[in-house]
Amino acid sequence: MSKSTAPLIGLTLDSEEAGGYSKFPWYALRQNYCSSVSEAGGVPLVLPHEPAAVERYIDLLDGLIVTGGAFDVDPALFGADAKHESVTTKANRTQFEWAITKGMLARNKPVLGICGGQQLLNVVLGGTLIQHIPDAVPNALAHEQPNPRDQAGHSVRIAAGSRLHAIVGRDELPVNSAHHQAVDKPAPGCIVDAVAPDGVIEGIEHPDYRFCIGVQWHPEFFISEGDRALYAAFIEAAKS
Repeated sequence: MSKSTAPLIGLTLDSEEAGGYSKFPWYALRQNYCSSVSEAGGVPLVLPHEPAAVERYIDLLDGLIVTGGAFDVDPALFGADAKHESVTTKANRTQFEWAITKGMLARNKPVLGICGGQQLLNVVLGGTLIQHIPDAVPNALAHEQPNPRDQAGHSVRIAAGSRLHAIVGRDELPVNSAHHQAVDKPAPGCIVDAVAPDGVIEGIEHPDYRFCIGVQWHPEFFISEGDRALYAAFIEAAKS
């Protein structure tokens, strides 16, 4: 049955150690992660990393956005024998995001992974990651773009027949880019729905779930109508 009220959308927070904003550990999230949810018709709710609260969060939420951040999923979680020197991890954040993502998927509630959130989603589902694109992809694009994040860094090709293609209604989208890792082996059952010109995987989806999509770019900046359409589809799925 469709909900008559706006769906409640959880957003994972980043965490930092003492320094900068506070002399004590603190959480952070860009405002447009929340405003984009509001503009699309949802109610944003940020989620502190409280493991004991995961099941209660899942009870409350109609959908989940796993956000990005300047850190990486621990390579041990996808079976890597070594960790690239560029890799930095945040164990508590990853533990929390892992638990809430698995829980939301287990209840078939909509999940949207953004940038690092897509990488986490792929690993949770059983896939692997490229630990550092410049060392793994010959002639790679500048996936950590030098221009501002509210501008496009490159384009992506959207796979015909994918759910993402049905949502955005286009074969190609301009996207922003702020990552040094990417999906390597897609998780079992996942479909690659977006690819950069250098072959780097930019989008995945799992058709067995009501809504399970990850994108490597940051659609919360709404730099294209495709980004808006993705948010609208996610919010619509969270209403059902």
